[in-house]
Amino acid sequence: MLDEETQQPEDLNESEETSEETSENPTENPESEDSAGTEENKEAVEEVTTPGRQRRERAAARGGSRGDVVLEAPTEPPPAPRLYQQFKEEIIPTMVREFNYNNPMEVPRLQKIVLNIGVGEALTNGRAIEAATRDLTVISGQKPVVTLARKSIAGFKLREGNPIGTAVTLRGARMYHFLDRLVNTALPRIRDFRGLARRGLDGRGNYTIGIREQIIFPEIDYNEIDKIRGLQVTIATTAKNDTEAIRLLELYGMPFIKDTVEA
Repeated sequence: MLDEETQQPEDLNESEETSEETSENPTENPESEDSAGTEENKEAVEEVTTPGRQRRERAAARGGSRGDVVLEAPTEPPPAPRLYQQFKEEIIPTMVREFNYNNPMEVPRLQKIVLNIGVGEALTNGRAIEAATRDLTVISGQKPVVTLARKSIAGFKLREGNPIGTAVTLRGARMYHFLDRLVNTALPRIRDFRGLARRGLDGRGNYTIGIREQIIFPEIDYNEIDKIRGLQVTIATTAKNDTEAIRLLELYGMPFIKDTVEA
């Protein structure tokens, strides 16, 4: 009996000690662990699913701090060429009536416009080609190509492959836009302009104009150019002869000198 009585308090003491330890070091709640884990997973998913947005936000913040202007994409398409509408509505009926074409598809039309700047000084001035290319890009709205010498000429100190000019070919809408600016804006700015000569035709429906100064185009800033340069403009048409070609260009508005008959 005494042994049993003595053992009971020991068991009670052990149970009290274990209860105190558990109270001092309580175990973590499994529900709180699950909730913390789900929150961490949500944050990780958000970080994974929105990296692009975060990069855009950071880029926008950097751009705003630097003061850069963010260009927006155009919402409206470019306007249709005005001269092309004039060709369909006015020039085709006029040409059919004057030349008695059996089919409107026989009416000659514009094929291409070629702009060319010869830079002979490029042999001694390495920056001349860059300046001419920049001017031709501003005038035409299209990146030109650098033309190279096809053969060596000792008299001009020219070797085959040397860059001697720059050229660009315009077709489609850019061709009509350039012709509109040439006829209505650039040519009237020539000093003492009295009209274009008719001798620029080559007999196969192509007309070539020589322009002495590129500053007649309003896109060129006089303060940014390094030198006054001339350029050559060749208008290629599908006309069979010079008569049809000259009449086509007249209907487009080209200011040709009128033919005079000597008495």
